[in-house]
Amino acid sequence: MKTSRTMLAVLLTAVCCTHAAAQRFRGESFPEGSYSPVTNINRNSYPRVLSDNSVMFRANAPQAQKMQIDLGGTKYDMTKSDAGTWTLTTKPQVPGFHYYSLIVDGVSVADPASQTFFGCSRWSSAIEISEPGMDDFEVQDVPRGEVRTVYYYSKVDESWRPLMIYTPAGYNENKQEYPVVYIQHGGGEDHRGWMEQGRTAQIMDNLIAKGKAVPMIVVSSNSNVRSRNGGMGGGYSWQGMQTFRSELLENVLPFVEKNYRVKKDRKSRAMCGLSMGGGQSFYIGLRDPEIFANVGVFSTGMFGGISGASNFDLETEIPGMMTDTANFNKQFDVFFLSCGEQDPRIEYTRNIVKQMRDGGVEVRFNSYPGDHEWQVWRKSLHEFAQYLFK
Repeated sequence: MKTSRTMLAVLLTAVCCTHAAAQRFRGESFPEGSYSPVTNINRNSYPRVLSDNSVMFRANAPQAQKMQIDLGGTKYDMTKSDAGTWTLTTKPQVPGFHYYSLIVDGVSVADPASQTFFGCSRWSSAIEISEPGMDDFEVQDVPRGEVRTVYYYSKVDESWRPLMIYTPAGYNENKQEYPVVYIQHGGGEDHRGWMEQGRTAQIMDNLIAKGKAVPMIVVSSNSNVRSRNGGMGGGYSWQGMQTFRSELLENVLPFVEKNYRVKKDRKSRAMCGLSMGGGQSFYIGLRDPEIFANVGVFSTGMFGGISGASNFDLETEIPGMMTDTANFNKQFDVFFLSCGEQDPRIEYTRNIVKQMRDGGVEVRFNSYPGDHEWQVWRKSLHEFAQYLFK
């Protein structure tokens, strides 16, 4: 009961402080060169990103006995003042999007001062650290498309399920048909990930406006689907992909092609995804060339670097890739892999790319600074989109 009362008091205090933050901090002098990230609820409050990309957190919780910040899996102890204000400054962070949470007397909660995002299998706070030169990830003064949330009926788990769909600028005004990308999230996330954390609309708007990408539709589905027999849509194996494969090919794709003006030939379809979604794209995209002619695999762990991944054999997993390579290459216009340079998966990914290339497989590959994180995946989409449908 004491813990519950403490938590309630802390959270009520934090919420009240969030609403009052603008007034309280307006007269305060923030550290020189610091800025409020776009992920803050209020731009005149904390957390603040400092000039070296370290982050200063501040929270009012006078009844709490201990507070920490869990930023990307690293826990930082906060220091309490006599007035009950807790503060800390982290080590410098790499640019990009980082989930974080408050830990109040041992209980992990979202920070009321931050917007919340579904990631790590829960609603989490986040902080966005700017990276110079990445203007294509920001809203610009260009023609902008729309992101819509729509619902379709799934015969796999017998329920109505959401899709988030990006349509490019001009879609509502013309009658043309567009190529389409089916983009998949990672484990612990859902259909919102690519459109919210991944900034898909901003990336596509800016690339299309610059003529670097053709106008296309992007469909983000929730692959956390459970079939009637209890099977889930994950798992790094062809068998493990069958539930989501059925969902995608028998429900999502027909819904999109019935309700949106999309081209229906294989060359006008692409599938890509990150981490778990990268594994789905690898198996489903490459084993269904009659449906997809373009495949992007971002930061997958199935080649190695995660628990349970070992002895990956390309020919076993994708029959014909290594024994009928010329035919495999003819089937795909774009086959692209990527990974973060600090990701434990990177060396395994480089090794598998080498195996492919040594065997004659035409595969594009790139790596970017960063770990298993959204800035890497944004850059992956940014590059992949420029190769498509040309």
